[in-house]
Amino acid sequence: MALVPYEETRGMGLQKFHQPLATFSFANHTIQIRQDWRQLGVAAVVWDAAVVLSTFLEMGAVELRDCSAVELGAGTGLVGIVAALLGAHVTITDRKVALEFLKSNVQANLPPHIQPKAVVKELTWGHNLGNFSPGEFDLILGADIIYLEETFTDLLQTLEHLSSNHSVILLACRIRYERDNNFLAMLEKRFTVSKAHYDPEKDVHIYKAQKRNPRDDL
Repeated sequence: MALVPYEETRGMGLQKFHQPLATFSFANHTIQIRQDWRQLGVAAVVWDAAVVLSTFLEMGAVELRDCSAVELGAGTGLVGIVAALLGAHVTITDRKVALEFLKSNVQANLPPHIQPKAVVKELTWGHNLGNFSPGEFDLILGADIIYLEETFTDLLQTLEHLSSNHSVILLACRIRYERDNNFLAMLEKRFTVSKAHYDPEKDVHIYKAQKRNPRDDL
C-alpha cells in the first residue's frame, strides 16, 4: 500500500529486499517474485507476513476453491497469486503507482489456464470504493497492511464496504508498535476478531475478522 520504508528496516539488514527475485514454493508451483526496492520501496518486496499468510492458505485454513477473494495492498502479489493457484477467484489490488509492477508478477507466476481467475485492479482505501460492489467478496486478505496510522480509518471503511456478514477477513501482521494494537482495537468495534494463527519464528500473527451481528451487541 505505502511506498515509504518501515522504520524497522534500518537495523534489520536490507540484503534480501535488494535481491531482484525472491523464490518460493506454494501449491506445487515455484513462484518467482520480482522485487524492486529502489523504485517502489515496501510495495515491491516480499515481507514475512505475506509468506506466513500464503502458508496458512496452503494449509487449507479456508476453503478457496471457487471462493471470491480480494487482496488489499498486495504489493508484490504473492498472497493473491497463491490464493489463485489454490482455486480462488482473486482480485489483487493496490494503488495505481504499483499496478504495473504487480501485474508483471501476477502474469509471470500464474499458468495460462489460471490467469483468468486473477484480476489486478486499482484500489486506494476509502476512495474508489464505488468500483466494487458492497459485500462483494467471500474472503478479504491483507499482509502487513497495518502500519500507517493515517490509513486506519480508510482501511476500516474499505473492509466494511467489501465484506458481507458471511465474509472472512484474514490480516497477517507483526505487532511492531502501539499503533498496531490501536488498529486492532478499532477493528474490534466493528468486527468480531480472533487470533487464527501465530508463527513464532517470524513473529507474525494472523487475525480473523467477521462483521458483527447487530444482535451480538444487544
